[in-house]
Amino acid sequence: MNKLDRYDRLLLAELQRDSRQTVQQLAAAVGLSSTPCWKRVKELEASGVIRRYTALVDREKVGLSLCVLAELNLTRHSEQDVREFERAVADCPQIVSCYATTGQADYVIKVLVPDIKQYEAFLHETAFKLPGVTHVRSSVVLKEVKAETRVPVEEVTAQPAPGSPRR
Repeated sequence: MNKLDRYDRLLLAELQRDSRQTVQQLAAAVGLSSTPCWKRVKELEASGVIRRYTALVDREKVGLSLCVLAELNLTRHSEQDVREFERAVADCPQIVSCYATTGQADYVIKVLVPDIKQYEAFLHETAFKLPGVTHVRSSVVLKEVKAETRVPVEEVTAQPAPGSPRR
């Protein structure tokens, strides 16, 4: 884990809130001068803490009204089968996230499509043909109660050393 100090966490929180801020705006928001602020951001980028910058798109405004969470199980779990499945998932634009999980499903995917007919087509043309897939259970999302992209860096606190007194 990267050792992040208070300023790093404040910078990350600010960039997640609005990554289009200028260095001067960021510096003012976190209480640094511009040069140290810029250096810290560059270090966070170089170390991979900041992976990339992106725009958040309203899926419904671009015609992707249906969101489905699907649980998938694989027939076999050999390294090659898993690699082929994960590569096929990565190449599928309708699948916007995929998680290897514990429990009843091997994987949970999030699929965005325009409507239920398109999801049915996705099932037959894509999901059922993914390498090694034996079973798909779908749950249509009725309402997104919370859909955050930010990582709660402000909430992470250092753990006390074993045996040290708690405050």
